[in-house]
Amino acid sequence: MTTSRRLADRKIEKFQKNITKRGSVPETTVKKGNGYPVGPAVLGFFIFVVIGSSLFQIIRTATSGGMA
Repeated sequence: MTTSRRLADRKIEKFQKNITKRGSVPETTVKKGNGYPVGPAVLGFFIFVVIGSSLFQIIRTATSGGMA
């Protein structure tokens, strides 16, 4: 058997193995989704900014007589 034929046979064998494995995903690579996509510090900062700005807007509207 020549070298090129052996290399071709190896490629064919790898290809055939991949065909039989197609669609079977191991459990470890599947994401469970237990955590938040952002950290707790970022989430806390976002809530602080949203609530703080809404309180600031309420105070500003109340001190200007209702018509900003």
